Amino acid sequence: MRGPRYDRILAGTALALLLALAPNAYAQPDKLEANVPMPEQAILPPPTAADVTGAADNAATSNPAVPSEAVAPPPDPLASLDPADRPIAEKMRDLLNAKVDRIFPNRKERGVVETFYQNRNLAPLWFERGVVNARTKAVIERLRVAEADGLDLKDYKIPSFGAANPDALAEAELKFTVTVLTFARHLQAGRFPQSRVGKDIEMPQQPPDPAVVLTTIADASDVARTLDEFSPPHEGYRKLKAKLAELRGTTGGEDDKFVRIPDGPSVKPGATDARMPLLRQRLNVPGDDDSLRYDNDLVAAVKAFQKGKGVNADGNFGPNTVRLLNGAAPPRRTESIDTIVINMERWRWLPRDLGKAYVMVNIPDYTLRVMKDGHLHWSTRVVVGKPNLQTPMLSAQMKYITVNPTWNVPPSIINNEYLPALAQDPTVLDRMGLKLVNNRDGSVHIYQPPGDGNALGRLRFNFPNRFLVYQHDTPDKNLFAHETRAYSHGCMRVQDPPKYAEVLLNLVRPTEGWTADRIKRMFGSAEVDIQFPTHIPVNLTYQTAFVDDDGKLQTRRDIYGYDSRMQAAIKSERGMVEMAQERPKSTGSGTASAKPVLPSNYPTRSGGFFEQLFGTRTSQQQIRPPSRVR
Repeated sequence: MRGPRYDRILAGTALALLLALAPNAYAQPDKLEANVPMPEQAILPPPTAADVTGAADNAATSNPAVPSEAVAPPPDPLASLDPADRPIAEKMRDLLNAKVDRIFPNRKERGVVETFYQNRNLAPLWFERGVVNARTKAVIERLRVAEADGLDLKDYKIPSFGAANPDALAEAELKFTVTVLTFARHLQAGRFPQSRVGKDIEMPQQPPDPAVVLTTIADASDVARTLDEFSPPHEGYRKLKAKLAELRGTTGGEDDKFVRIPDGPSVKPGATDARMPLLRQRLNVPGDDDSLRYDNDLVAAVKAFQKGKGVNADGNFGPNTVRLLNGAAPPRRTESIDTIVINMERWRWLPRDLGKAYVMVNIPDYTLRVMKDGHLHWSTRVVVGKPNLQTPMLSAQMKYITVNPTWNVPPSIINNEYLPALAQDPTVLDRMGLKLVNNRDGSVHIYQPPGDGNALGRLRFNFPNRFLVYQHDTPDKNLFAHETRAYSHGCMRVQDPPKYAEVLLNLVRPTEGWTADRIKRMFGSAEVDIQFPTHIPVNLTYQTAFVDDDGKLQTRRDIYGYDSRMQAAIKSERGMVEMAQERPKSTGSGTASAKPVLPSNYPTRSGGFFEQLFGTRTSQQQIRPPSRVR
């Protein structure tokens, strides 16, 4: 509203403007006064406190140097919350800002949780209008059946939500958030880092992102189903989970008397033998319990047993089958449950997406399987590493096949085997078809040129990894007939490598008509690399328990002792599973080795032993023929 004070301000402004525009106004006071509008005369009361406050407010509004926060307080982030939830949110804020942390396992998880709650204006996730919501009840019910996933309910503490004071409710809110994050991490990646079990393991073991876990649960309409999605999505895992439930739902069986089959001659299908009633009882085959005939039902049961043991399923009831039947009593139910839980844990280490086509090697089963679109595409037997030279567990990408490979002997084998043998017999390498190069730094390199007697055979399947292992052919074909096939230095020997190459090449180069015969025609003295336009995932796994296509639980011997170590870790250890760290490359199968150096006591001759034994000194690059690429 216009008043006397406003008029005076207006008059003063006009006067200042005239003085600035008309310097000669000082010489003409009459004209100046005539042009200045004068306010009406009025009697003004003395200023009050309200006048002073109003002036200050006007100054703050008109002066940009005064910050706006001084005028109005910032919006309250908790203003949108229900009045019953606001006290909980305020106490949550205090806990998140506290210097002493007694809730979160590490700073990283605390930071994620704090950001999550700040993005929702500290609105509780597990409370609504001050009471536990339906989301919380659903999660609690899901946690109570954690043992169905092979997990331990004691690891997932459920706080008390019945307290009346906001401090306790806020602490319960954050503690339950940590519990849910722990459960999701255990469900997807396992309860401890794989490094606790062995150094020859390098699987992805990918834990879920805590922010994704919380956001997904907050937006989920079916929380229990959402949590289930963190489980391994693989069929092998789901089958073990179903078998675990089946075993836990049964009673007895542990004290059943083991049926032992007496030794005797081989029995052909259709023949009779006095041991048939015992065989029927041992394999639980229905029929005439007194019949002595080796009938079709018994033959089918023997074939299934032989297949489960990884031997030739010919159905012949001979001494070898009897030995397998009597080899050991069936595992106790509790032992089977423990083995299933261990293997479910290892499934959590694998990549969640195995790919449309991939290779799966089961080390204790000595088998290699090529999978396509979720089904078995082709399989073969393999020879794996000895217990002291283990085939590692890993996930890698098959990138190419080498035809007529040169075998560059790993330094570990040179140091541990060939140099000691060479010191005893200077002709041993020559008799084995091996070549030795004396490097300038004093170390030696031993290699074997391509050929029928090459230790790698005619084909090598390459998936680069830090353990320097691969799959390859072998001249020792007789080893594939053995039931136990742990004989290598860590690499995998494939029973039918030409067929394996055909299968792989038709997956990645389907229009080129690759066959095993075409690959065999490439055998010669020159290395040839056949590149893969798209890589094929390779997973080297360790499954001592799995469910076969007939729905039966199969168990295998723990050849590397992993099961006992995992059982101890499951019962005693818990640790945050982080992203796998890059490890230094090694020169052997899981172990680093120094460059091989010729022993000082090695016999020498005039002119140099190497020159006399192997000819003129040359480099590895000169001897090894260059690979052609296809």
